Amino acid sequence: MALIGFLVVLALFGSGYQVLGRLRDSHRFPQRGRSVQAGSLRLNIDCSGRGSPTVILDSGMGVPALGWSMVQPEVAKFARVCSYDRAGYGWSEAGPKPRTSLQIAKELRALLDASGEKGPYVLVGHSFGGYNVRVFTSLYPSDVVGVVLVDAEHGDEEIRTDALLPPSVKDQQKKRDERNDMLDRLLAPLSFHLGIDRLRATAGWDGHKSLPQELRQALLYLDQRSEEAGMAENAADSTSWDQVRSAGDLGNRPLIVLTAGKPYDPDPLLSKEESDQQNNMWINVLQAEEARLSTRGKQVVVADSGHMIPYERPAAVVSAIRQVQAALE
Repeated sequence: MALIGFLVVLALFGSGYQVLGRLRDSHRFPQRGRSVQAGSLRLNIDCSGRGSPTVILDSGMGVPALGWSMVQPEVAKFARVCSYDRAGYGWSEAGPKPRTSLQIAKELRALLDASGEKGPYVLVGHSFGGYNVRVFTSLYPSDVVGVVLVDAEHGDEEIRTDALLPPSVKDQQKKRDERNDMLDRLLAPLSFHLGIDRLRATAGWDGHKSLPQELRQALLYLDQRSEEAGMAENAADSTSWDQVRSAGDLGNRPLIVLTAGKPYDPDPLLSKEESDQQNNMWINVLQAEEARLSTRGKQVVVADSGHMIPYERPAAVVSAIRQVQAALE
C-alpha cells in the first residue's frame, strides 16, 4: 500500500510538473516566423538574411522548423534563408492526407509564393526532407539551382541493409522491434503527460546533449503538436519514395550529400562484421548513389556525427550550403 501510495503521489507530481511546464512554455516559446495563408492552409515560415539565391530548409520527419536553429543564423550571415513548418508541425495548420512528398512540395511552393519569397532556390533537405526537395525540384526545375541532402532518406535502405543479415538475426530484430513498438505506444503518452520527457530534456538525457537546454525544451514543447503529422508522413512513406524515384535525377545542379559517419546505433543482436557491413552499405553505397544524382554531385562524410547532423554538426551543414552557393557564382 505504501508503494502504491508513493507511485500515486509521484504520478500526481509528474503530471502537475508537466501541466505547469506547458503553461510556462507557451509564454517562453512564442512563434518563430510568421503565419502565411498558402492556398487552403495557414503555414509558418521563418526567414532571415539577404541575398539570392534563397536557401530553403526542409526538416526530417517529426522535426519542426525549430530544428534548424543551430544552422539558420549562420547561413543568414551570407544568404537569404527560410525554414518552415510543414503542415501539422510547429505553428502550421494540419494538412490534407495522405502526407506524401508530392503534396508537401506543392504546399511549399504555395507558401513561398504567398510569402513573397522569390527564387531561385537552394534546397536543403534533412532525412525525409530529402524526399521533398527532390520532388519539388522535379515539379519546379527552373526555380531550383542547387541542392544539399543531409543524411537524406533512401527508400531502399531497409531492404538492402536487411539483405546483409542472416534470417535468424532478421527474425530476432523483427520480434524486438514489434515488442518495442507496442511498448512505445503504451508508454510514450505516459512519459509525456507525467513529465518524464520534460525531465529528460532538462537534464540532457534525451540524446541531444549538443543542443542548448532551452532549445531542447522548445523542441519538446512542439513535439506533441508535431507527432500526428510525423505519423501521417511515415504512413505514406512508401508512396513518397515512389514519387521520388519518378522525379528522376538533379541534372547538373551543384549537389552536396552530407552523410553521417555513425549512421546506426550499436545493435547487440549484430556482430561487429554485420554492423560494419550495414554501415558500409549506407555510407558507401546508398548515400553514394544520392551523390550521383547530379553530374556535379559530391559526397561529404561527417565522420563524428550520427543521423541528426543539424544538431550534432551544424557547421557541416552551413559549410555545404556555402559550397553550393560558391559553385553558383
